[in-house]
Amino acid sequence: MMDETVREESATPAPGARRAGGRLRARLRRLPHWWPLPVCALLGAAGGLAFGVSQPAQYAATSYVVVVPAKGSDAATALGFAQAYGRVATSGAVLADAHHVSDVPLAALRGGVRATTSPDAPMIEITGTAAAPRASADIANAVARSLARAGNGTAMRTGAKLMVFSPATSPVAPSSPSVPIATEVGACAGGLMGGLLLLVRPRERRGALRGATVPAPAHGPAPTPGAKTTAREAAR
Repeated sequence: MMDETVREESATPAPGARRAGGRLRARLRRLPHWWPLPVCALLGAAGGLAFGVSQPAQYAATSYVVVVPAKGSDAATALGFAQAYGRVATSGAVLADAHHVSDVPLAALRGGVRATTSPDAPMIEITGTAAAPRASADIANAVARSLARAGNGTAMRTGAKLMVFSPATSPVAPSSPSVPIATEVGACAGGLMGGLLLLVRPRERRGALRGATVPAPAHGPAPTPGAKTTAREAAR
């Protein structure tokens, strides 16, 4: 019996807690209906700021390799070879040769190089990414020279030569998103979430009103004349 009394007392909230909860609900009711919008925007901006500060800076440098067609070959042939060499620019053989020639770590080459081609020009774009400006340029130049050597080794059969058109230089600014940009993106995302909350809240209120039950009458339904006659006969 004593244990049940203790459980009931522990389950019942204290009067101070009830008063505090009532005051909190009253304050929330006094807030304007659009309060989720600025709150979510501020939370998103804080998240974007934290992300921008925590992420290390990344630098990107780009080197360009051009495919030169041999005599008697047309530009379409050089463009096709540029697309093919762009696919093998980040392969194991090209990266291994770049590692042996330039002493750039193989792990840095595999995780920090990207090759893209153009559909209009026989040009291959080699981009190196690293935490230091000089390291990003070294990665791009090492892979570009290695790709040119690999292509020129088969020039007698393909009829196309590769040449480093523009070597990469050390970038002066990081390529990763800056802290202001990350903060603005976070604020926009938070504002979008706040707007969605504003669109959902009226629907919830309408659903609550529709789901409300009609209170039952205080007195039961009036008896029918047949029910009165039956009651009199039963009393007799």
